[in-house]
Amino acid sequence: MTENKQPMRGLLIDLDGTLYHGTHRIQGADALIAYLREIKLPFRFVTNNSSATPKEVANRLLQMGIDAAADDVCTSAQAAAEHISTLHPGAAVFVVGEEGLRKAVQDAGLVITEDQPDFVLQGIDRSFTYERLTKAVRYIHSGATFVMTNPDLLLPSSDGLIPGAGSIGAMLKAAGGKEPILIGKPSSILMDYSLREIGLKADEVWVIGDNMATDIAFGENAGCGTILVLTGLTTADNMDFYIEQAGCKPTTVIENLEKLRSYISDNREI
Repeated sequence: MTENKQPMRGLLIDLDGTLYHGTHRIQGADALIAYLREIKLPFRFVTNNSSATPKEVANRLLQMGIDAAADDVCTSAQAAAEHISTLHPGAAVFVVGEEGLRKAVQDAGLVITEDQPDFVLQGIDRSFTYERLTKAVRYIHSGATFVMTNPDLLLPSSDGLIPGAGSIGAMLKAAGGKEPILIGKPSSILMDYSLREIGLKADEVWVIGDNMATDIAFGENAGCGTILVLTGLTTADNMDFYIEQAGCKPTTVIENLEKLRSYISDNREI
């Protein structure tokens, strides 16, 4: 799509829609990751999903036959907790979210509280209640900083679309009257966290994903090379629409993961 001669010294790889659909591995995903390990090309799995811990994400991949370890995973929950810790070490945090988010908060040395928090940290919460909405809104009005793990409005599930963290965040934003600090793709906060984890600079890294608005914008904003794969949300039929909507273009478009492996073989820096 666009000319990019920057080196390929590492990869930031999306998960859902890129390596799997729900619980089903996309054809070639296992061979792709095995190849990356064989050629020792550094990579991280980067996900906006805040509900699972890195270990749980890795175990899910292993169950699908994709080689993964917790250290390979960067989540929006980890980046959010680190960001809050940088702003306010040991801060008190009211968490609207699931186990992955709560664990990340604790691991960052922050304090989970139900009363007078410094921050309201919100991710996806499939047990969300009106009572917790009310608490979060009141804390935001009282001066707590509102942090949202990711802006995804909808998520795929085995039986159809479900509301994502962004949908809950839309309620908090409307009722709280404050814009949140956004952490996940396409935010630079998750990018900066992922680059520190992989130990490379943005112009050495390529982002691989199926979503123009999150994955490709994520890489484009940071100055990474970008590879749009037509394995999930974006297809050959709707690609032009999503490119126009995103307002950016991928460096290249790859039809499937087998062709992606060949592209990496041809373009990686030896």
